[in-house]
Amino acid sequence: MKHRVCNLFVLCLCRFNFGTLGFWFPWSLVLLVVAAALFTYIALLLVLAVCLLTEGQRLYLHWSHKTGIVVTLVFSVTATAILSDVWSKEWKTLLLSLQVTAPFLHVAAVSLMAILSWPIALHFFRMNRKVRQVAVLGLYLSVLFSLYLVPLGMYSPCIKEAGTLGPAPTLIGHRGAPMLAPENTVMSFEKAVEAGGVGLKTDVTISYDGVPFLMHDSTLMRTTNVADVFPNRTQLDASMFTWAELQQLNAGDWFLSRDPFGTVSSLSEGDHSQAQNQSVPSLAQFLEVASRNGRLVLFDLRRPPYGHPYSQSYINTTLQVVRAHINSSQVLWLPSEDRELVQALDPELQQTSGEKASIQELTDSHIIRLNLHYSTMSQQQISKYQSVNITTNLYVISQPWLYTLAWCAGAQSVTTNSIHILSNIHKPLFLMTPEEYSLMWTLTDAVSAFLIIAVFIFHWYEKRTQTLLSLFLCSVH
Repeated sequence: MKHRVCNLFVLCLCRFNFGTLGFWFPWSLVLLVVAAALFTYIALLLVLAVCLLTEGQRLYLHWSHKTGIVVTLVFSVTATAILSDVWSKEWKTLLLSLQVTAPFLHVAAVSLMAILSWPIALHFFRMNRKVRQVAVLGLYLSVLFSLYLVPLGMYSPCIKEAGTLGPAPTLIGHRGAPMLAPENTVMSFEKAVEAGGVGLKTDVTISYDGVPFLMHDSTLMRTTNVADVFPNRTQLDASMFTWAELQQLNAGDWFLSRDPFGTVSSLSEGDHSQAQNQSVPSLAQFLEVASRNGRLVLFDLRRPPYGHPYSQSYINTTLQVVRAHINSSQVLWLPSEDRELVQALDPELQQTSGEKASIQELTDSHIIRLNLHYSTMSQQQISKYQSVNITTNLYVISQPWLYTLAWCAGAQSVTTNSIHILSNIHKPLFLMTPEEYSLMWTLTDAVSAFLIIAVFIFHWYEKRTQTLLSLFLCSVH
């Protein structure tokens, strides 16, 4: 799971790098390697310090290690500041991850404190000054008792009564199956269907001559060979190309050469050849794949820039294609512009909102589904919406632990990049009853407390024995 999370993190950073600088460079991979190396270095210093204390040695830090610690500190502060500025929303992801990992991190932290009790007790009884003894013991006990109390404030939707877990969220392929094929191509959507997705999510743009086609970015640079075919138009908005021009582009080579998810090596020879020959698909082609396989469709619709022939009629143009190629009941209509008009023209469309609102506002707008970012995940809100038959889809969930949280929170569906992975998850990775969790943390705390007390008693007894022996030998001489 860690490997997949790192792959997605690297992809996110690389896309930012491409959008900012205009070329691909895996600087994020360099960042991860440097961070891992510095963390390992600091961890080794800590282990060495504990070993020296255990042997009763005096701690002395060489100037080179002092420099290393300063470099690590500066790197950590700088990296945190930059990442917070660019991806501040990802801190919410970190907090969400604690809803799955916190119970196990608690056990690990308490176990570590129990292990550290040996060198700390040894060092404590070797100290001659009461002030230092009080400071060391006070700090240790403060951390220990804080860890003991952490479970009282922990919340996780996956700690719930037996029999209350709902069905697994159904899967919607985000731009198809982008780990197995070039995103937003016919091949990608067919792969998503094969993997068991109940829906397909894409992004729609209108060509200069009025043909809706699939493209996520505002330009064609990232996912086509526009630099080779139209070298003087690489920064031009994708909607400023005609459909005939778009058909000249290759939409698969970039996937094979850049390997955004590190999955190209797993492709069969046939898939490799098929990916290499992908073109930019039209909305009509996409809808035909969904209609043929009975899948739901969901798409973002980008308004063409000012001066585009269809900048005012892009919704009507898109709606005409939708009604001509798929049953309207299979369409989760996400665009909010002119929603009332669209609802009047085609009441069979499943009106879907990308924003939370009051139940009254949603029902007045005929909203029957919400499409929300996973960071807004709330078991209470999902349940509230479900009580009035408004279902919730969360995006983009590609990690098994995040899928587990969505499942426990009651989400009805999720949009994912890793549909082939999540489709093989048949039970949550973490699920406990409140009674089981209470038993786990109370036993952990009780056992650790017993061991820590035993360790301190042992070292106290050893120190007392040594003192009495020394006094006896002195009296004899």
